[in-house]
Amino acid sequence: MKALPKRKPVLLLVDFINFFDFHGAKALMPRALRAARATAALKARFGARRWACIYVNDNFGDWSRPFDKLVQECRERGGTSGAIAELLEPAANDISILKPRHSGFYGTPLEFLLDELAPSTVVVTGVAADNCVFATAQDAYVRQFAVSVPRDCIAAERAGDEAAVLSHMARTLKAQTGVARRLRLR
Repeated sequence: MKALPKRKPVLLLVDFINFFDFHGAKALMPRALRAARATAALKARFGARRWACIYVNDNFGDWSRPFDKLVQECRERGGTSGAIAELLEPAANDISILKPRHSGFYGTPLEFLLDELAPSTVVVTGVAADNCVFATAQDAYVRQFAVSVPRDCIAAERAGDEAAVLSHMARTLKAQTGVARRLRLR
């Protein structure tokens, strides 16, 4: 893999590659698809600049399944899982990290990787906004990274939950929470 540029923004895609077979998934799926569409456009901006895109994804209890196999299984499943897997198909230089819990930092090499890249900003996208996205964004902030959470690139089961967690992250994490197309990326 080619060396990634340092001091550039890094995009985290949290739990987008997903079977959506849990309690509350039915309410989350249409919002997740909307967020995936906005994230795909943002990911294209990152890809054009060769900036790091890192999938930080739940392993769903299966440590032996490689990430590319999970993407394939979601595509084959069809529906929302398949549509999101197609929209956010990992590129050859993208990085994937499997996580065992809510935060992308817990029990993973994400902190080490970000220390190596020394990003100007960690842009956190994904599902669910009020759970894994929040836990990952908070842990990035605790590690003194500048955090951005584009409001159109996250999803929760309800719009009110998204609004509440965005307000909380803007206040407590000093996160940028505007729409993705207006992010100032340097």
